[in-house]
Amino acid sequence: MTPPSPSTTTTAGGPRLVEGRGELSRSVTEALRSGAPPVYATGSVPEADPWGEDLQLALYLLYELHYRGFAGVDDEREWDPDLLRLRQALETRFLHALRSELSRAPRSVEEAFAPLLVEPVDLSGSLSHRLETEGESWQLREYAALRSLYHLKEADPHLWVVPRITGRAKAAMVAIEYDEFGAGRAERIHARLFADLMADLDLDPEYGRYLDRAPAPLLATVNLMSLFGLHRALRGALVGHFACVEVTSSPGSRRLAKAMRRCGAGPAAEHFYAEHVEADAVHEQVVRHEVIAGLLADEPGLEADIAFGCAATVLLEDRLAIHIRQAWDRGRSALRSPLPQP
Repeated sequence: MTPPSPSTTTTAGGPRLVEGRGELSRSVTEALRSGAPPVYATGSVPEADPWGEDLQLALYLLYELHYRGFAGVDDEREWDPDLLRLRQALETRFLHALRSELSRAPRSVEEAFAPLLVEPVDLSGSLSHRLETEGESWQLREYAALRSLYHLKEADPHLWVVPRITGRAKAAMVAIEYDEFGAGRAERIHARLFADLMADLDLDPEYGRYLDRAPAPLLATVNLMSLFGLHRALRGALVGHFACVEVTSSPGSRRLAKAMRRCGAGPAAEHFYAEHVEADAVHEQVVRHEVIAGLLADEPGLEADIAFGCAATVLLEDRLAIHIRQAWDRGRSALRSPLPQP
């Protein structure tokens, strides 16, 4: 007697698939739509630009299968061996590019984080400072649309590290994440607060809504935390990423709250960043003195990985800021296509 085949489910309310931007990302979208394996030339991955639109979108699409999936795509594709094989190849290309760029980066936690603990005197390169002092409403809307790919899944990928650490580090990590997820109140989940911010800015708060407009430098910042989160071997790097975000969040959030207030963006828009000023100032202390210190007490060999996670985060955030500033300096949208007027 033939055993019954396992039932399959498809994501009904997930984000919609977007069109590919090259051979690799097209192969992923076509595979997800058809249920067939991805088809691409043998040399496509090693020849792909690790920072480019095609590779970063392909990687983002494959990672999203581990979050909410896509509307109409079989949930079983999350563990499809052909898609996983492609994802591994893309990750290897991306990770090699990161390590090459950061070959001279600090390998100790103290060296990696010391520059982040002091507010720079010259803020001319700071995107949040620019938005605070001279940002226009359309720029705030673009910034929020870009950041929505991260903030609408805020804290989710960092949870993957919890079963991989122990003791002080685990307890402190869960304490911070408890705050990120609203301390038990659904309306206080930070992702929900960001959706409210988007509504204040006349943006669509639907999860993944602006993926088709997101350029490669933004996709790379989100892919980084998914890369670190999905690999136990990179648990130290994920902690470094998380710590970097928490350490740098409070000053930037203070400037962005002022930017929202100055432009009259609305109470929810201002509140999201005001909430992060106080919360992340506390989180910074906990993540440095409990999560990192606790992890290093248990696994001192992870110090270089923690430093790498921090350095990689700074690298990709700087690349994104440069992309946005250059577009705005030229009077152009930082998105792949401009937002419609509210």
